[in-house]
Amino acid sequence: MELKENSLNLEYCRASMSKRFVNYLIDSIVVFIFLFLMGFMLELISPGLISESNIWGFSERIIGMVFYGIVMSFTEIASQGKSIGKLITGTRVIDENGLSLSIGKAIIRNFIRAIPFDAFSAFGNPCKPWHDSWSHTMVVDEKLLALQVKKDVFFTELKNQTQ
Repeated sequence: MELKENSLNLEYCRASMSKRFVNYLIDSIVVFIFLFLMGFMLELISPGLISESNIWGFSERIIGMVFYGIVMSFTEIASQGKSIGKLITGTRVIDENGLSLSIGKAIIRNFIRAIPFDAFSAFGNPCKPWHDSWSHTMVVDEKLLALQVKKDVFFTELKNQTQ
């Protein structure tokens, strides 16, 4: 959905911290399952590749964060700002001007999540974590966004009738 710049109150549409947390939990579980299945497949193809490697610890964490960034970027690009968690909670990512998420912003947004303590930056009201602030994106509640669009259309039509 392409929106007219500055015509809507996007702050009103911003998703709540609880919806953002549920998104994070669901998406983390989905990525973990995907990572587990990939590891299982690699182990079937080449037994001992993962179980005998010494990548555990810090390296494992880095690999997990990069994989999370790749999977989430691809998912949000392919589904126009939605992930599995966002699909379930009825939210989506847009840029600060109300436009659809671009490929560049999706990649930047999801790799910023690898920065330590990014998750803690989501606490507060309004919920505006670093990965949104620095990539100039925001997560909106689609029902509230639809309400804003209807309001905008209504007042535009009313204005046109009175002229």
